[in-house]
Amino acid sequence: MAAYHHTPLDRFIAGADKALRVISGVATASRANPAVHAADAEMSEAERRHAAGLMRVNHVGEVCAQALYNSQARFARTEQIREQFEHSSREEEDHLAWTAQRLGELNSHISVLNPLFYAGSYALGTVAALLGDPRSLGFVVETERQVEAHLESHLNKLPPQDAKSRAIVDQMRIDEIEHGAAAQRLGAAAMPLPVQKVMSAMGKVMTSTAYYV
Repeated sequence: MAAYHHTPLDRFIAGADKALRVISGVATASRANPAVHAADAEMSEAERRHAAGLMRVNHVGEVCAQALYNSQARFARTEQIREQFEHSSREEEDHLAWTAQRLGELNSHISVLNPLFYAGSYALGTVAALLGDPRSLGFVVETERQVEAHLESHLNKLPPQDAKSRAIVDQMRIDEIEHGAAAQRLGAAAMPLPVQKVMSAMGKVMTSTAYYV
């Protein structure tokens, strides 16, 4: 029997289905939650709200990551790079599921602005992809560099006793480093400094908003 090859329409339908699931907070992890063996911790109400705000920011970051990788995979010029984007997207979906689960454990919620964040990130990823694979990969490298720094800051900001949230964030950090390194190995072009600064400013707007809503 001949192998079935996905058409552009197939990819569009699959992408639309995934977008709806991501926006609504429905994600399935392919790996065990790294917090599964971490002990529950006693936290004050203020600490719980703070941890929830940080994890909501991380969840929104994963919504954006899904949009970026989905758009970049769709418009990648080569199958090798498309496959790398799809691989990274699958690992980012683990992060999406883990952060959503932790928000539920903290009696909190995902951001109501997820549709807006997804749409904006999809558009940004599309622009990056249409500039060609080297620049698209360079966009990944810079994004993951900024995300790594952001996750490092969360490890310092989370309540020290919140081992569950910290285990999730630390594994996310490890994965993001590898995603950036993989993009670099495939021939990423360096992002101009002004683009880096714009990306950083956009990230700050997202994080400061998602913490609350």
